[in-house]
Amino acid sequence: MIRLFDLSLHLNGFPIKKAKAELDKIVLFSESEYASFLENKKKEIVDFHLENNSFYAALVGNTSVQNWEDLPILNKQNLQKPLEERLSKGFSKKNIYLNKTSGSSGTPFVFAKDKYSHSLTWASNIMRFGWFDIDFNHSYQARFYGIPMDFIGYQKERFKDFLTHRFRFPVFDLSDEILGKFLKKFKSKKFDYINGYTSSIVLFAKYLENKNIILNEVCPTLKACFVTSEMLFESDKKLLEKQFGIPVINEYGASELDLIAFENPQGEWQINSETLFVEILDENNNVLPYGEEGRIVITSLFNKANPFIRYEIGDIGILDEKSTPQKPILKKLVGRTNDIAILPSGKKSPGLTFYYVTKSIIEDDGNVKEFIIKQTKIDTFEIDYVAEKELDSTQIQKIKEAIDLYLEPNLDFTFTRKTVLERTNRGKLKQFKSYL
Repeated sequence: MIRLFDLSLHLNGFPIKKAKAELDKIVLFSESEYASFLENKKKEIVDFHLENNSFYAALVGNTSVQNWEDLPILNKQNLQKPLEERLSKGFSKKNIYLNKTSGSSGTPFVFAKDKYSHSLTWASNIMRFGWFDIDFNHSYQARFYGIPMDFIGYQKERFKDFLTHRFRFPVFDLSDEILGKFLKKFKSKKFDYINGYTSSIVLFAKYLENKNIILNEVCPTLKACFVTSEMLFESDKKLLEKQFGIPVINEYGASELDLIAFENPQGEWQINSETLFVEILDENNNVLPYGEEGRIVITSLFNKANPFIRYEIGDIGILDEKSTPQKPILKKLVGRTNDIAILPSGKKSPGLTFYYVTKSIIEDDGNVKEFIIKQTKIDTFEIDYVAEKELDSTQIQKIKEAIDLYLEPNLDFTFTRKTVLERTNRGKLKQFKSYL
């Protein structure tokens, strides 16, 4: 069988072979080899951006930085500038991987990765899924994700799904009728694994529980289920394992970085120390010892197109006491939970659906800084946003059209521009909240 997945990366200019070779090398380092690799990489990426990225140089200022701890903490607000102002010398839209963050933290922005750094992301994904006997070139994925609804975007995603050997279950409508159709697909297709948003997969498991169905009895080829993007609660994990009859693996990632942590076969949430450096800081930016709860701050060791150096992702977490620099273990992740919206037609939509809606207005100009969406009645939603200038009627029209498309027509939305938004006591912005 052709290795379509590797081939499609290669044809798009991603040096996947070279990346896999480098990753294999990093994984085999001894403890002391890893320690010097990490120090070298940290120094190399900082020096590179100070020299080639005026945005980062300005952030650091004229002081000569002696210690790693003296480097500024980069946050999402810093990054809400047009991409051109943040790109390193030698990079343009032609030779980078370009994407938007989901805005699930409520602070969206456009980011870039150089092609080699993005290839390493894929190499790292391939390796970690391989721990569970999943091979992206041959294993068939049941994908619980959103999908763009505009014709070109939709076709593009479907083609990508074909190349990467996956079948997509769009998660915008998770009514029983739709979940019944999902189940039919599992009866007729030989899926190897499930991957997607936690809340949608949990809703599917609840549907199966009501029908008293164990998924791998109707789809015996299933080996594992990988959940991402939202918190997986212990009770939900038990439900998934019971209704699917397969191991459930928890991953934690961020589109602008990489996979951050991935549950290993021993059940530990192992941090990706090959391409990232993860620190836990207190409110005064001091590094906390293993076992203490604080802000998760991450450095991308390879991304030269955009600086992600001591970048605060907006989550709170604890590194396990048994962590080592080479094998840090995430003991607990606090934050990142999304509600579900229930609509007048009875349709249920995960909070992440709003990411697809709001994506239609988040332009690269960085006008909209933050937003939250509140469901106050079954058909009434309030969008509070922080922006330099008020949304105009064309933008609001655009959002309304996106809402009709992704959710359903005749919903009532009001838009309120605010100077600040309310946050959880953890300082995290909850993007969607239902008051029903």
